[in-house]
Amino acid sequence: MDRYVELLRKKGLKVTPQRLEILRYLDKNRIHPNIERIYSDLKKGHPSLSKTTVYNVIDDLSRADLLQILTIDRFEILCDFKAEPHHHFLCKECHKVYDLDGDFSCHLLEKIRSEGFQVDEVHGYFKGTCRSCSKGKKEE
Repeated sequence: MDRYVELLRKKGLKVTPQRLEILRYLDKNRIHPNIERIYSDLKKGHPSLSKTTVYNVIDDLSRADLLQILTIDRFEILCDFKAEPHHHFLCKECHKVYDLDGDFSCHLLEKIRSEGFQVDEVHGYFKGTCRSCSKGKKEE
């Protein structure tokens, strides 16, 4: 937990049990969970936890750049503990979200910056069929 305390303090956030537990959960469950999943998984061990608290903590952590909010699917907000820039792939079959490392947008970023824009965030989403689902289709 010391690592999470340090992360919160570095970002100027008050250290609370809820923030620590949600940070720990997201770090241990790098599955891009939605708010409902976070709430239901944590509620089991923390009966007094409210969904509003989860929403508020996620918002605070996002604003402090400790996690990313993904809106790949317009009906669902997903959370990603991996805050450094990267892109995502959403499988339209199994709905799993994969992290894609690599700088896919360096040329465009250079161009935008050379024109005087300051870039704070970059979001890149790819959608299609993952290897596992593609393989399953071929076997049919």
